[in-house]
Amino acid sequence: MLSAGLLLGAATFAEAQDLRHCAPRDKVVTRLAAKYGETRQSMGLGANNAVMELFASPDSGSWTITVTMANGITCLVASGQAFEELAEALPPKGDDA
Repeated sequence: MLSAGLLLGAATFAEAQDLRHCAPRDKVVTRLAAKYGETRQSMGLGANNAVMELFASPDSGSWTITVTMANGITCLVASGQAFEELAEALPPKGDDA
């Protein structure tokens, strides 16, 4: 999740870049589903009401991180392979491991 937070911080940088990797959210979600079989796996709210979403395909292992700005435009921030769902527990309190 830390790296997702760092990527979300890069959202303002993505805004400043040219918008070749950006489109209205509905078009981005449709393309991720149709071309890569990816569905939303998690999401979070960042600065300036930007919404970070992680899309992934359990079948192929592909994943994509997007950031949607308040104006409804979604930009691709990162993508890759070997997606794996984890649910790790926090260490016990007071453990200075």
